Amino acid sequence: MPRSQIRVLDLFAGAGGLSAGLHEGSARFRSVQAVEWEPAAAAAFQATFPETEVYAGDIKAWLDEVQVPAVDVIIGGPPCQGFSTLNRNDEEDSRNELWREYARTIVRAQPSYFVVENVAAFAKSPQYLDFKAATQLGGQLEDYDFEFQVLNAADYGAAQARKRTVIIGYHRTLDFPGWPPPTHSAKAENLPRHRTVADVLAGVPYVPDMDGEFNRWSTTFGDKEFAGSFAPRQLHWSRKYTQLSKDRFAHIPEGGSRFDLPEALLANCWRNHRSGSGDVMGRLHWNRPSVTIRTEFFKPEKGRYLHPDPEVHRAITHYEAARIQGFSETHRFVGSRTAIAKQIGNAVPIPLGAAIGRQLATVL
Repeated sequence: MPRSQIRVLDLFAGAGGLSAGLHEGSARFRSVQAVEWEPAAAAAFQATFPETEVYAGDIKAWLDEVQVPAVDVIIGGPPCQGFSTLNRNDEEDSRNELWREYARTIVRAQPSYFVVENVAAFAKSPQYLDFKAATQLGGQLEDYDFEFQVLNAADYGAAQARKRTVIIGYHRTLDFPGWPPPTHSAKAENLPRHRTVADVLAGVPYVPDMDGEFNRWSTTFGDKEFAGSFAPRQLHWSRKYTQLSKDRFAHIPEGGSRFDLPEALLANCWRNHRSGSGDVMGRLHWNRPSVTIRTEFFKPEKGRYLHPDPEVHRAITHYEAARIQGFSETHRFVGSRTAIAKQIGNAVPIPLGAAIGRQLATVL
């Protein structure tokens, strides 16, 4: 007899990266409903999971308007910008309070387990402490408890060193399901080595060859029309650069950065600041995992996002970023180039989500 389906509710769902990971971890997972406020990301989720009911709007409105389904697992990553280290830990950011809507959903859906994914800094935030306090006697979530760890996606087969706080919560009538065991390592002899940029970009054309695809396809979602939907391979788009940028790229070796530029090619702000991040205008290493893929990976001035081959004078494309994140060719993306970059950069790396899914499937 086949084992039963595992019903999943995906909150703050984005383009469905965490759902995709769970589905990859076990075919038993079924995403029954998703909530995502950004229309293009919601459209991407719907295109990827056509059988899922997708609510495109604010989670507070969803809680007021919709009958929350009974599910086995709730997953999601409340927006992290307010306590991201990139934003100097703005504890007053209203987005930090969205964990409360996540908690309200747990009370109404009564799942066996829940998963919260966020930036590594979340575990040290006041919001984390409030979330934990809600699980104490008399709290909103007194029927639940949870544990957290900061997990590195590279340890689970992603070609990316991306550290995230992962919370796994469980109903107090159940046991904690445990943490997924690492599948890859930089040092352990009994595990395969970390996957590298070379592993996932093997065979990708150095010259982007999909510029003509962007205007060929359109998707209607709700009352809006968007570009797409696109499979990852269709995202291998080029970008126009100034001659100054091209000259700078030509001077940066594999693994290099702005510190390798001659004086004549330095921006004024770099001349005055000889220290600081070595990732700015950085070139990826072939033989290492990538740095964290953020939402502006297509801008070399934002980090170590230049193609690893020193003869290739451009940032990685949307397709290459999607491969580094672990997206399969069955995934779909919708919207402008900027919107799709956000969908890719905000996603949980698929191999990390798959590892969590495998672990949960063993106890459900």
